[in-house]
Amino acid sequence: MFDWWFKIKFWKRVVAGFVLGALAGWAFGPDAETWFGPLGDLYVTLIKMIAVPLVFFAVINAVASLSGQKSIAALAGRTFVWFAITAVLAVGVGLAFGWILKPGVGVGVLQVASDYKEKQIPGVLDMLLNLVPSNPFQALGGAASAKTADGMTVLVPRNGTVLQVIFFAGLVGFAIVKLGEKVAGMRKLVGEASEIMIQVTRFVLEFTPIGTFGLIAALVGGYGFEQLRPLLMFVIALYAACAFHIVLVYSGLLLAHGLNPLKFFRGAAPAMQVGFVAASSFAALPVSLRSATHNLGVDKDYAAFAVPLGATIKMDGCGAIYPALAAVFISQYSGIELSLTQYVVIALASVLGSFGTAGVPGTAVIMATVVLSAANLPLEAIGYLYAIDRILDMMRTMTNVTGQILVPTLVAKETGLLDRGIYEAANSDVGLDEGGEQA
Repeated sequence: MFDWWFKIKFWKRVVAGFVLGALAGWAFGPDAETWFGPLGDLYVTLIKMIAVPLVFFAVINAVASLSGQKSIAALAGRTFVWFAITAVLAVGVGLAFGWILKPGVGVGVLQVASDYKEKQIPGVLDMLLNLVPSNPFQALGGAASAKTADGMTVLVPRNGTVLQVIFFAGLVGFAIVKLGEKVAGMRKLVGEASEIMIQVTRFVLEFTPIGTFGLIAALVGGYGFEQLRPLLMFVIALYAACAFHIVLVYSGLLLAHGLNPLKFFRGAAPAMQVGFVAASSFAALPVSLRSATHNLGVDKDYAAFAVPLGATIKMDGCGAIYPALAAVFISQYSGIELSLTQYVVIALASVLGSFGTAGVPGTAVIMATVVLSAANLPLEAIGYLYAIDRILDMMRTMTNVTGQILVPTLVAKETGLLDRGIYEAANSDVGLDEGGEQA
């Protein structure tokens, strides 16, 4: 009955959902949130349902399957190095576009958003201790959906975070490796559970075009242009900086590794689309994992570890480009001349802070607060940008998600864990592919 639907490429269905959603939002106005918003809410809930069990079983299976703790440590170290390198490059891009486009110059008087509340920045020790779950079952509770001030549904970590799930799953995987043949049955069971969750993920991903329609219709219908007008130049600067980072910086790194960038972007496109629409790396996580393995040929066991880790600490858009650009914007708007020392502080705070705020709700705002505080810039100025945060978050998150797939691809190429046949095939679908159905 639905053969015609599955014959359409996945990315085309998502684009169609995006376009139709935008038209519906424009046609129905604020009523679009009431009529179509529930479709987006349902999609976010479905993603929430599968994300944590998918990561849990995938990480256990990955740790148990990779060749011992030394191999995992080496892969983890290499992955972290590339996380840091790409973050440094992202900060440079954010600062450069702030200098070139000067989004804070000539802006009229801005008002702090009425719904803006100052974020509490957790201490370093608190963040480190939070990596270890006091109750693993509570950590497996995953994330909760919540409404933002503009009525959009987003995913926020509950008491447990994805990092806590990874930590606990990693310990279980190491235990399976240590016990060896004594728990051969459990090793097999975990592998089968991982395969089941992958199949469930395929089912859920088929709802992505409809969820995209609902999310975009609600956004366009509920978001007035008047909110964007005073800060339009900042929106342009952020979108241009993120686009530059994705298209030129990431492409340069791929070319340096002998990989065709066009094939990478074709394979990563589904996750990039979901990241843009849902504005959540957590929401895009199942699609990112599927894109990395099914479309780009990254080893499944390595991807099961690296992609979820990236979804929590690899934030080129939210943790690097945005805070750097926001700092330049606020300095220009406030008429404060930044010194060389302040620029260095902004760069260091952006790179280090992006790792330290992993799993904290509202990462972009937290990161901007950390950077402004480090550079001695007025913290209340973040409230100026908060009114348009949803629009900014779409592009920031797409940048995050692209980087979260890029780094595992680069490391897989360096370590022989990349299937070039799959990569060169440049598949762009992540839906059903068993039993002769749509790939």
